[in-house]
Amino acid sequence: MSSTFKRQREDFECEQCGAKVVGDGYTNHCPECLTSKHVDVFPGDRAANCGGLMPAVGWELDHGRTVIIHRCTKCGLEKKNKAAASDKLEALLAA
Repeated sequence: MSSTFKRQREDFECEQCGAKVVGDGYTNHCPECLTSKHVDVFPGDRAANCGGLMPAVGWELDHGRTVIIHRCTKCGLEKKNKAAASDKLEALLAA
């Protein structure tokens, strides 16, 4: 199994808030509510069998960049993802 990033350009409808999200190949969460989905083992591989929703449970700064912390509601896995410029500030501050 490779840990090489696999860019997947995918549009999706957020299963949490219903927002229609246009993906750019790096999009991994909803910019409205920041919810992600547990579909990858390594970024972009779609190899995870879990499929649980991953709401934002916090955020941190890493070398000046905002990083969102997601936790899977099904299996408890936590992953960190870079915040995007299109992410809603209100949702980030609420995490």
